[in-house]
Amino acid sequence: MKRIILSICLLLAVTIEAQTFSTEKKQDSQGYSYETVKNDKTGTRIYTLKNGLKVYLAQNTDEPRIQTYIPVRTGSNNDPADNTGLAHYLEHMVFKGTSKIGTQNWEVEKKLITQISDLYEKHKAETDPEKKKAIYKQIDEVSQEASKYSVANEYDKLISSLGAKGTNAHTWLSETVYKNNIPSNELEKWMIIEKERFSELVLRLFHTELEAVYEEFNRAQDNDGRLVNYELMNALFPTSPYGQQTTIGKSEHLKNPSMVAIHNYFDTYYVPNNMAVVLVGDLDFDKTIKMVDQYFGSFQYKELPKQNMPQEKPMTAIVSREIKSPTAERLTMAWRTAGVGTKEMLLANMTSEILSNAGDVGLIDININEKQLALRAGASASTMNDYGYLSLNLSTKEGQTLEEGKEILLSQIDKIKKGEFDEWMIQATINNMKLDQMKTFESGDGLATTMYGSFIQGRSWEQVLAEINDYSKITKADIVKFANDFFKDNYVIIYKRKGVNDKLVRVSNPKITPIQLNRDAQSDFYKNFSKITSTDLTPVFVDFKKEIQTKKIKNTNVSFIKNNTNTISNLYYIFNMGTDHNKKLSMAMGMLDYFGTDKLSSEAVKKEFYKLGVSYSVTATNDLSYITLTGLENNLPKGIELLESFMKNVKPDQEVYNTQVTSILNNRENAKKRKENILTALTNYAKYGKNSRFRDIISEKELKEMKASEMTDIIKGISNYEHQIFFYGNDLNPIVKALEKHHNLNANKAIPSPKVYLEQETSNKVYFANYDMVQTEMNRVAKGEKFNMNLSGTVNVFNSYFGSGLSSIVFQEIRESKSLAYSARATYGMANNKNLNDYMQVSIGTQANKLPQAVDAISVLLSDMPRIEKQFNNAKESSLKQIASSRIIKTNIFFNHMNLKKLGFDYDVRKDTYNSIQNLTLEATNDFFNKEVKTKKYNTAIIGKKESLDFEALKKLGDIEEVSLEEIFNY
Repeated sequence: MKRIILSICLLLAVTIEAQTFSTEKKQDSQGYSYETVKNDKTGTRIYTLKNGLKVYLAQNTDEPRIQTYIPVRTGSNNDPADNTGLAHYLEHMVFKGTSKIGTQNWEVEKKLITQISDLYEKHKAETDPEKKKAIYKQIDEVSQEASKYSVANEYDKLISSLGAKGTNAHTWLSETVYKNNIPSNELEKWMIIEKERFSELVLRLFHTELEAVYEEFNRAQDNDGRLVNYELMNALFPTSPYGQQTTIGKSEHLKNPSMVAIHNYFDTYYVPNNMAVVLVGDLDFDKTIKMVDQYFGSFQYKELPKQNMPQEKPMTAIVSREIKSPTAERLTMAWRTAGVGTKEMLLANMTSEILSNAGDVGLIDININEKQLALRAGASASTMNDYGYLSLNLSTKEGQTLEEGKEILLSQIDKIKKGEFDEWMIQATINNMKLDQMKTFESGDGLATTMYGSFIQGRSWEQVLAEINDYSKITKADIVKFANDFFKDNYVIIYKRKGVNDKLVRVSNPKITPIQLNRDAQSDFYKNFSKITSTDLTPVFVDFKKEIQTKKIKNTNVSFIKNNTNTISNLYYIFNMGTDHNKKLSMAMGMLDYFGTDKLSSEAVKKEFYKLGVSYSVTATNDLSYITLTGLENNLPKGIELLESFMKNVKPDQEVYNTQVTSILNNRENAKKRKENILTALTNYAKYGKNSRFRDIISEKELKEMKASEMTDIIKGISNYEHQIFFYGNDLNPIVKALEKHHNLNANKAIPSPKVYLEQETSNKVYFANYDMVQTEMNRVAKGEKFNMNLSGTVNVFNSYFGSGLSSIVFQEIRESKSLAYSARATYGMANNKNLNDYMQVSIGTQANKLPQAVDAISVLLSDMPRIEKQFNNAKESSLKQIASSRIIKTNIFFNHMNLKKLGFDYDVRKDTYNSIQNLTLEATNDFFNKEVKTKKYNTAIIGKKESLDFEALKKLGDIEEVSLEEIFNY
């Protein structure tokens, strides 16, 4: 697959006109004052309550749901120097409830939590290791007693009862953001929960969650990107928290937390004048702001401490660092910039686009990637509140050193300094920004994310919208001057070399007594909350025949769905043919990025698309292939003409092909060094054995013997195969005219028969691959029965109840109660084709020394599903509400219909799912578990450091076979 995303240029394309923006102050019918911005097509309203709380509201009626964010303008930059990781850990604890949520007897529980807090202060002050262990043992004992009075995951149960999706949070340098997507009819109930949640902090079930955070710390150690970023930030910011405090925190601080310090942090920063409520969706402005004021207006304003961010001294020398890990070598260089909204940041962003952009026509794109001088290179600009940085990155190809890569990157900087770039790229970049903003604001989540970002950055909505106008003032002379002033020997360079990471922190498995979950218990808050009623939403199911217009033009079916949102349109050529039919198909399409035509070089083709303002992408899956055009609708006919001319006249270049083969072989070797790729390959091996499409690759010998003309023949010939066309836009007529003129609508070549890959029977086999890492990752898979639509309702509720989500049985047992893993999930996956089998999959990510206990715990759950009527009813109600409030819209209407036809259906089957859920019982779900989950045999894929794993414990899962990377990748 190769994707090229392109922009809009004044040379050929229709420019998106510039807008002037100005803030207007208004008042609603209830007397609430708010701000809007003139010419803001989103209609966003920004309120400020009397207590300083900012409220961002906007309407999006695509479906009766609301995207909610509660951002707090604080993060790891405000962590005390002796308690790093505090902000992130606090984020976890905000999910644990209050004196009302999550407790059965607060008066008793409160005393025990106070005792635990005192013990942690004693633990933190103690320096003797043995005495610390004794204190921790006391903490564990008191925590066990306190858990008798708690109700684990009650917040998650409350929020899921609304039909919420995407419940989560994140912490970064200057922000902590809490997320939910809810049905619009549940807005007030959401506010009741959130008002209570943020009213106070209770550090309930503290020590088990602390272990979960430490697991997250371990995941970061095994993440190459994070390791590079930590080193980069540390070198760029040697004085300030930006580089001296990671969000996850230091190991010694995580192991010696202070509950007192966390409370102080919460009381200091979690105040209304440092928070916002962001709501985008199907809402009424006047009713919503009144509701927000009712529930959040009672929070008390509190003065914030003055921020004394240490100022970084200007960089005057090159700072070189080196890290090692098992993955492939790569290089990162970065220059520090000023922060958000500054002229230097704008120039840095624009310069990074001149170097490398979505259209693949930047200097790095053309001079390095196009010419394959490295495996891959790029540039980007990162913006933070006080600072930012412009970075360059490069992955080396076989035989190339990182030092050589550095010189290649610096040579592109020299071109910027000399002005050796096309001036039209500036306007193209600006127009691309405008188009991206249109796409972002099209979705409720995209708009809401931009809103909370503006709050965190302390920028007005007018400043956010008008920033593109600031970019419009930048000239080529500005960029050249900036480059000469900015790019000096004042950068950080990180060499990520292949080797053993000697900085890994390996920890012992603490002795934690599993806490009591009290799954049947409910707080008084929960009981009273359950009595509150909401107006029911009626589910709406798609009438595909009504929504999709289809007509036959010559030999080709053309489908059309009208875009009622904006002028961005999509055109798809869809072939029922993929790599199962021809395994060279994906590679051939990928070569479009490197071949030109008899008249235009590859570089020139890219620039023509970039100027035109249309993006195109080519995708080949195992059974389908897509050629897609996206852009402003009035330019799409020219995009069709250009694409068709390109594909019909693509010219083979053997030298370019041979170079690409070298890159493919390099990428294959690099894939064998990444744990994510290894786990994917190993899981595939557990399902299919040696006869899998994952292993059925074009061999190195075949690659080297092939001619470039074979690739171009595939490209030129694909449009002769039977296919269909789908257009999402405003007016089909101009598109049809362009298709009739340029596209082969008489295609009648039959699709070849696909190769069949049989799924092997799972038989309690354990496949192990050795990889040096702190954690270990395990996937267990069990082959189920053939696809059966009658199970859809049961599967929907079972997954929610048993193993998917924060309030599921598996998550509670493995993480909440026993602290045995950071990630724990068990889901039943229905096949996406009526001829394939379903699969049950269990996934665990944990420390190697916790794996035996985790295996035992999950085995118990897979042998006997706990039956908790209240929790089941909650999962059932949540599933019904999610279906009732969800809508299939826009392009998803067509693709949902296409996927359903693969399953043998021509209508919206969610109606059947919804009806079956209404009558579903816990007993019937348990019967499903006993038949489809409990009785199955599982194959297990596991990766980890061999010396750290207990293989005797793993034998409980079946016969163990250590497999080599060559066996699972087949190269």
